Amino acid sequence: MALIVQKYGGTSVGSIERIKVVAERIHRTRDEGNSVVVVLSAMSGETNRLAGLAAELSENPEGREYDVIVSSGEQISIGLLSLALRERGCEAMSFLGHQVPILTDTSYSSARIEFIDTGKITRELDDGTVVVVAGFQGVDTLGNITTLGRGGSDTTAVALAAALNADLCEIYTDVEGVYTTDPNICSNARKLERVSYDEMLEMASLGAKVLQTRSVEFSKKYDIPVMVRSSFTDTVGTLVCKEDSEMEKVVVSGITYNKGEAKISVLQVQDSPGIAARLFKPLTEAGINVDMIVQNIGHDGTTDMTFTVNRPDYSKAFKLIEEMKDDLGAKGVEGDTGIAKVSIVGAGMKSHAGIASKTFEVLAEEGINIQMISTSEIKISCVVDEKYTELAVRVLHDAFELGSDEVVEE
Repeated sequence: MALIVQKYGGTSVGSIERIKVVAERIHRTRDEGNSVVVVLSAMSGETNRLAGLAAELSENPEGREYDVIVSSGEQISIGLLSLALRERGCEAMSFLGHQVPILTDTSYSSARIEFIDTGKITRELDDGTVVVVAGFQGVDTLGNITTLGRGGSDTTAVALAAALNADLCEIYTDVEGVYTTDPNICSNARKLERVSYDEMLEMASLGAKVLQTRSVEFSKKYDIPVMVRSSFTDTVGTLVCKEDSEMEKVVVSGITYNKGEAKISVLQVQDSPGIAARLFKPLTEAGINVDMIVQNIGHDGTTDMTFTVNRPDYSKAFKLIEEMKDDLGAKGVEGDTGIAKVSIVGAGMKSHAGIASKTFEVLAEEGINIQMISTSEIKISCVVDEKYTELAVRVLHDAFELGSDEVVEE
């Protein structure tokens, strides 16, 4: 008997008919002799609806009451699924985050899980019950409801799998797995059989929307194999697991893109020790994440510094930098919201030369100018004009032969 944690996203439980289909799948998994814990998101569109209601009453809804509002969608979905399972003769019990409990810190809307008490879940599993847990939510030490941020149900599922020492965590969504790139851009995008934790972590952080970044961090830390698959078909999905020697043979596994970033340039700032700390500290204090940073070679005691932020944070970040401009001795501040980040990811890149030069050559042949470059052992990211995003993805996907039956190997 295996212990399996299954997570179903909003589209998977978007209607009563879809909930019935999910209940049947869970029932089959249990009948195969497995113990099952299910994590659910709210029904498709419900969280947005709840957030919209809050926005009608407040210009900037946030904090404790906002989390109380947006977390209520999962209560409905777990209750409905539990009823559907019982109608099939499958004993089921639903738990909200505070009923488990899933203990978090006090960061409303972006809480981090600190501890999960598995006692109640284990007792129900021992009695043969399917346990249905609300994703996306937890509770702090004062009893306040908290939420984990968008996509937080993935994190709930993997964290539960780790706490319960589960054999597998299955993430059911509306796609059949992890693809070499967005099939909407490249019709010959290929589903991957396996990807390493590190590759998936890079893909998730660089724009691939299949898994939430924090859920991948959890799975890597506790070595929990994660199967990404569709709730609409029985097709085998993509296994996210520990890297092995076969994965290293594959040079590039996928191409990702992110149109949700913006660029800010601080011009002719003082080129002196501590200037970067003075520049970025206020952004950190404002909760603004900085991604790529490029500093030009200094001339005449000054330098230009360019960085990217999430596009929703652009206005706030630009205003902060403008307010600091004189104190920093900068000559000006420029911004650009019309950029995109295109990245290539592959575990084999750390042992293969020439990947960067090939990437730059392919983009140059299409007349695509690279504005910024960032690299790690297994990824290369390029900031380009947003209008070239799809073209850049397609030409790189073709250049590294990711759509063919066999990927490029050494």
